[in-house]
Amino acid sequence: MAALYFLVSYPLESQGVFSKVKNAVTKEILGASNDDTNSSKPGPEPSSARDDAKTIVDLTKFKLDYKEINICEKEDGSLLIKDRRDGKYYLLKDGKSEGPLSENDPRVTDCVDTGAGASENQDSDNWVDKYPAFISHSGDKYLIKFNGKSFGPYAVISDFAVSLSRDKFAALVTENVLVTEAQNKKIEEEMEKAKTDQERLEISMKYTQQMSDILSQPGGTESIQPKLVSNVPGASYDMMKWMGGRLNSKVKYDDIVVTATDKIIDLKGNTIITLSDNRYDFNDLFLNSSGTKYASYKYGTLTFSDKTSLAELFNPNLTKTDGKVYLTYMYYSPGKNAIMQAAIPF
Repeated sequence: MAALYFLVSYPLESQGVFSKVKNAVTKEILGASNDDTNSSKPGPEPSSARDDAKTIVDLTKFKLDYKEINICEKEDGSLLIKDRRDGKYYLLKDGKSEGPLSENDPRVTDCVDTGAGASENQDSDNWVDKYPAFISHSGDKYLIKFNGKSFGPYAVISDFAVSLSRDKFAALVTENVLVTEAQNKKIEEEMEKAKTDQERLEISMKYTQQMSDILSQPGGTESIQPKLVSNVPGASYDMMKWMGGRLNSKVKYDDIVVTATDKIIDLKGNTIITLSDNRYDFNDLFLNSSGTKYASYKYGTLTFSDKTSLAELFNPNLTKTDGKVYLTYMYYSPGKNAIMQAAIPF
């Protein structure tokens, strides 16, 4: 199975710019001169700092400037840090570090965003490329294999999601279509070769009859309608409840939900929680385990559904430790000159 990576790249120079602007404004208001300011003294800790946070990257050890680095986090938990000053990379995992690495190193080139997010439109072939361990071609259709069981074949796979632990899956599929892509191409070729209107009429009637035959078969009408297939008991598809929603395995830890513009629902169609504002991007939305609270991330700030917020942070993510789910995030500590990671029970 091809390795899957989750990539986030966070340029941190904006924090440095903010700090400089804040210092300049403070000097102007208080009338402080350059002599009154000790530039070597570290700034205050951000509001998101926590006493129980752990050190992720000691920047002094690697001689890195936090305003000049990008951080890429893989799904396996390793961090790839790029020093923009010299283009070198450092790989950190489980307290161990490797580097500096060049941009041609396989461990660096592996950390590339494919752009295949859960909210993007995908055609069936895209899903085959993204999940080759689960989806394969079966003639001119597609077959889903999961935990030893086969589902399909299907003419179209519109959406697909797998839980983090790989024990659950869900797919929005259509068993048949009136005209497949291959058939449509064949029709076009036959029409181009036809020399008379009568020949074109006969071609049209032939394929119209084929469509009629599909609809007249038992379950014919139902077979051209989208449906949800899943190993989750009770999972079903209701177009009115989904309202254009998409399958999502990132919003809730190790689970699959449906994210619509104004709500999050489970695979049975039950509304888990209503969102306070209509959303179209769910890459930075996090739902707690009980389904009673959510947080959204934007421009360095985590805003919770109870209107509280945490600022000056980056890389929020859902993790699990000792059986408990946490919403983790990173921030820069001026006092320690380090990238720290904090964890909130979630």
